[in-house]
Amino acid sequence: MIELDGFDVKLLNLMQRNNRLTAEELSTQAGLSPSSCQRRIARLRREGVIAADISVVSPKAVGRHLTMVVEVTLERENPDLISAFKRSMAQTEEVMQCYYVTGNADFILIITARDMPHYEEFTQRFFFENPNIRRFDTMVVMDAVKRGLHVPISSP
Repeated sequence: MIELDGFDVKLLNLMQRNNRLTAEELSTQAGLSPSSCQRRIARLRREGVIAADISVVSPKAVGRHLTMVVEVTLERENPDLISAFKRSMAQTEEVMQCYYVTGNADFILIITARDMPHYEEFTQRFFFENPNIRRFDTMVVMDAVKRGLHVPISSP
């Protein structure tokens, strides 16, 4: 774990809400000079605290009208088969998030699709044609009440 001081926490919280803030805007809100903000942000990126700078795209705005939460249970929990499934999900554009989990299912997927035929084609390719998939349960998202990647960070 990386040591974060109160200024690091302020900068991270500000940037999680809006990573397009300029160094001047960050300095005003964090109480640091712009150059100090830039040095700290560069360090946080270098140390891997800031994992990515991304734009969040609205799925509906780009024709992805369905979001599904899918529980996947494997037939066999062989390390090679688990790794192969992880790789296939990581390389698949429909899969927005993939979690290897404990409990009744082995994986939880967040999937986006244009429509139900698109999702059906996805299930055919990745679930029905995979002999190591025992079962999958799909829950169609009716309303995205909260969506995000914000990680709560508090001061030391």
